[in-house]
Amino acid sequence: MRRETLGDLAVFLTVAEARSFTRAARTLATSQSAVSQIVRRLEADLGLKLLTRNTRRVAPTEAGDRLMETLRPAFDDIDARISALSALRERPSGTVRITAGRHAAETVLWPKLSRLLAGYPEISVELAIDSALTDIVADRFDAGVRLGEQVARDMIAVRIGPDLRLAVVGSPGYIKQHGRPKSPHDLTGHRCINIPLATKGGFYVWEFEKGGRAVNVRVEGPLVLNDSLFVVKAAVEGHGLACVMQDLVRAPLADGSLVRVLEDWCAPFAGYHLYYPDRRQLPQAFTLMVEALRHKGKA
Repeated sequence: MRRETLGDLAVFLTVAEARSFTRAARTLATSQSAVSQIVRRLEADLGLKLLTRNTRRVAPTEAGDRLMETLRPAFDDIDARISALSALRERPSGTVRITAGRHAAETVLWPKLSRLLAGYPEISVELAIDSALTDIVADRFDAGVRLGEQVARDMIAVRIGPDLRLAVVGSPGYIKQHGRPKSPHDLTGHRCINIPLATKGGFYVWEFEKGGRAVNVRVEGPLVLNDSLFVVKAAVEGHGLACVMQDLVRAPLADGSLVRVLEDWCAPFAGYHLYYPDRRQLPQAFTLMVEALRHKGKA
């Protein structure tokens, strides 16, 4: 079979299904005379009349019907196989750069990224662990992770984790010696372990809420630590009260090495969000990552 014959067969099938040279020519973006010439050439090559024509209609002959029955499934199969090849070509690939704090990376980001990378080995991820509120545009990151309340309004934010809750804790020995605070204001008389703010200077202000009333307290104490795990360790060893994410102290609360205080003042708040600049066209690898990280459970 001549190479051109395959193209001629496709033209014939278009005419036969459209029952019109005019409509077929429009579909193929060519002239009616060119379509008619191709069909005549195919009929001459095969030695068969494939179409009957008059001024009002075009219809396949018996030979034309049989050829249509052969061609339609064959062309459908070709289209399916070409689509499969396109899927290989379009398989997500590339590098995605993300910045996140340690707690977000360990509890929310990494478990989901690990599953994504296992299924898509062509995708690479550069994950920078940094507690600072990074400018992802200036530092050329594709996305960052922050608590919902910290995401700038000009960014797209996608929730990737459940609501979070803080816990104020101290060792039993510390509580016995210094007493249990009954309200956030009592913290000013306690030894508290401070956490520095990497980008703004100063220390993290402990935030509380109860019955719709918000209270912020600037605490003081003998220690400043920039790692939550060391904050918990210091609290267990009796160096003062600590304010950390609730999940970090489940084990020491369970075994009694820490005691929780002011629990009724620690209301849930919006959890971690992935944020990124508004872009018209996002790389397929990035879009896939966003969907893999998206929080699908309850808040």
